[in-house]
Amino acid sequence: MRDLGGKIAFVTGGSSGIGLGLVKVLAGAGMKVAFTYRQAHHRDEALEHFRQHPGERVHAIALDVTDRNGFKEAAEEAQRVLGGPVQLLINNAGVGVHGLMEHATFADWDWVMSVNVGGVINGLQTFLPRMLASGLPGHIVNVSSIGGIAALGSVGLYATSKFAVVGLSEALRTDMLGRPIGVSVYCPGPVKSNIADSARSRPAQLAESGYAAPGKEQGAPPPEFMLHAMDAVTAAGYVLEGIRHNRLYIISHPEFRDVLKARSALLLGSIPDEPLNEARANSARWLLSNPVYESQA
Repeated sequence: MRDLGGKIAFVTGGSSGIGLGLVKVLAGAGMKVAFTYRQAHHRDEALEHFRQHPGERVHAIALDVTDRNGFKEAAEEAQRVLGGPVQLLINNAGVGVHGLMEHATFADWDWVMSVNVGGVINGLQTFLPRMLASGLPGHIVNVSSIGGIAALGSVGLYATSKFAVVGLSEALRTDMLGRPIGVSVYCPGPVKSNIADSARSRPAQLAESGYAAPGKEQGAPPPEFMLHAMDAVTAAGYVLEGIRHNRLYIISHPEFRDVLKARSALLLGSIPDEPLNEARANSARWLLSNPVYESQA
């Protein structure tokens, strides 16, 4: 999807942080953008920006991405208000907790997984059939994290969810081979956002947290961590280019190059240095390659 002008996008968690950066960049590229929000003051701040850009068309929709019926209603509202089918879906909404995994409660796990993985699944289940049925070219971006391809820091729950999003995205791109839907996974490093305040939207039934007590945030990031984080609009620019070039992986932070090289080298170095079992290999030949890795199909 190189020509985005006039097409309709749907961005979850689009009222602040990376999501709002995406909405700004997509609207600036001529798209009509529906975005979801949880906090009314974030919605109001976002819409105030667009009131100063009257040529850019956006529409805000209240949505908890764990609400499947709400997702269906949001999809119908976006199509009705913006006048056509969604051709670009960006599953961006996410939450995080910080601390050692041993302190997590079941509620911590359920909350993080229901939003970071369940929200992506709900977005796909809602929009993918519609996108395929339209017959129009489309694209799906799932927002993961650099923590979805390397486990960095004491964020085990977050990393678990974000690794899942990477695997889901690779598999979805494989499913879409030969069809007009591109798939990307965005793996950013630190970006200026409100993810540290995501607990404000945590449901009451999942309120019990192992990370509430003092002293359970060993390895917390230094104060300058977010001070020097990438601007959200700058980050969104990388996503826009990734969509236009149909890239499977979108990575915006070159400072993580060395740790990703180290992880890749460790993986390759862990393969047994022994002759190939030809019979076993032949029986699993269909599992031994994937064109999305070899040719960016």
